[in-house]
Formats: sequence, C-alpha cells, structure tokens
Amino acid sequence: MDQINSNKAKWFLPSLVAVGAVVLCATPFVGMYDISLTDVFGSAESGVAGRIFWNLRVPRVVAAFLAGAALSLGGMCFQSLFRNSLATPYTLGVSSGAALGVSLALYVGVSAALGAGACAFAGALVAISLVYGLTHARGGSSTATMLLAGVALSFTFSSLLLFIHYISRVSDSFRMIRWLMGGVEVAGMKSLLSLGAFALVGAVVVWWHTGDLNLLAVGEEFAASRGADVSRVKLRLFLAVSLMVAGVVAICGPIGFVGMVCPHICRLAGGRNHRRLAFTAPLFGGVFLVLCDTLARTVIAPAEIPVGVVTALLGGPFFLWLLLSRRRIS
Repeated sequence: MDQINSNKAKWFLPSLVAVGAVVLCATPFVGMYDISLTDVFGSAESGVAGRIFWNLRVPRVVAAFLAGAALSLGGMCFQSLFRNSLATPYTLGVSSGAALGVSLALYVGVSAALGAGACAFAGALVAISLVYGLTHARGGSSTATMLLAGVALSFTFSSLLLFIHYISRVSDSFRMIRWLMGGVEVAGMKSLLSLGAFALVGAVVVWWHTGDLNLLAVGEEFAASRGADVSRVKLRLFLAVSLMVAGVVAICGPIGFVGMVCPHICRLAGGRNHRRLAFTAPLFGGVFLVLCDTLARTVIAPAEIPVGVVTALLGGPFFLWLLLSRRRIS
C-alpha cells in the first residue's frame, strides 16, 4: 500500500503540470462568446476578438493563476507553521485589514485618487505590523500569541467594517460588499505585474525554507534540536506569506477557501514532504482558481458571479467531505 501511495505521489506533480498547461491554454478561449484560434492568430488578429483575447482574457487567466497559487502556497505554509488544519492565508488578519482599508477609502472618498488596490495593501500592511508588534510586545515570537493576535485583530477590524457599512451611503456600501466577495477583474498589465512580483518574492522565500517547514511541521522543539533557527525562520515565513497575500487581496479582494482546501488535496494526493508540496500546492491552487473564475464568468453570462462565491460553494462541501471521510487532513 505504501508503494502504491509513493507511486501516486511521484506522478502527481508531472500530471499537475500537464493539466495546468492545458487549462491555461484553453480557458482564455472560453467566455460569453467563444473565441477561435483563427480569431486570435489568423487574419482577424487585430479585430475585436483578438483584442478581447490578449487585453482581457489572457491577463485575467494569468492573474487568477497567480492569485490561486499564492493563496494555496500561503495556506500550506501557515498550516505547517501553526500545525492547524484550519489555518488559512488570512489567519493573521490580512484580509480584514485590507477590507477595512478599502472601506475607509470609499467612505472618505479617496479611493478614486489612490486606487482600491493601494488602500487595501495599506490596510493589510497595518494588520501585519500590528500582529508582529503585539507578538513582540509579549517578548518573543510565539506561534500561539501570533495566532491569537491575528484572530483578535480580525474581529476588531470586522467590527469597524460593519460600523463603516452602517454609516455609509447605499452606493458605497454596495461597492464595499462587492469587493469583499472577491474577483479577478484585472485590466491591463500594471496590476498583473504587481501581483506577480508579490507572489514570486513570497514563493522564493517559502521554497528556500521547505526543509525548515518539514521540521516545523513536527514541532518547534524538534526543529530547534535539528539546528533550525526557529524564530528567524518563522519571522521570514510569516512576513513572506503575509506580504504575498496582501498583494493578492489588494488586487483581487479576499477569495476564501483556496488556501484552506487546495493544500489538503495536495497532501492527500502528493504526500506531505514540503520540498514537493511547495510546488504542487501553488500549481493546484492556480489551476483551481482559473477554473473557478472561468465558471464564474460563463455560467450566467453576460452577468458574472464573484469568484469568491464560487470557491466557497465548491470548497465548503469538499472540506466537509474531508472531515467526514475520517482521513487525517492535518
């Protein structure tokens, strides 16, 4: 049985690469109006269909892949650091801080000048700074203290967010709610390059510490006994994941369940070794969000469903199935 599982884990990454290549190449052609190869590479390349393909659909698919990969990789990292199956990339209050930043900007009326993305990123950075400040005020970098600080700040920011909703105009309140549902409506290359830069920097830091993640998943004492500088490694990983997720939330809004469910699927199919999981998790998360976004923009076309609604509808029942299947998913 162990040999069969080992063979499955061996072939999971190559299979995922192949499926991901097919999905990334095929999904830009799918939409409210299907686009053919002739429309893109033929005589109509400079026509409307070609411009829609290259200027709208390709950047959107790439953005969805980068966002899904970053969220899944961040979830994998936090689940190992906290040794908690329910940990997500938003555990430290990054999502709540970003949402509060956007809501404040909309209420004050500065979002048009600064951009919702910049306001969201500023709010996320405030949340990260407060979590680390509260943790170090206790005299260390305890994982439990950091987790509790993140949860407490999330509740605080959520309460402030509800207060802003209550006193805002109806139009501003609707825009806040729509942003909180998450979306990958990326137009142009500037947002795409920003998202890619944050995702790449965070991923490089996580990949550099995959060996330490294998040790920390067992326990901090075990990692320290094997020579790992636990405090420094944890600080680097927390900062990398938090900044990576802050970049995603600033561009796409909070998209739930990707960072919780996708790492679990990769552990079940590809094993728990973080040297391999650090590549399978972002690949699977990227493909998953691309498919969810394709479904969101086609199922009730010409209208669109916020992709965060789709990920919740798919991720919630699947996670319940994992819990009821009696498999170990931690």
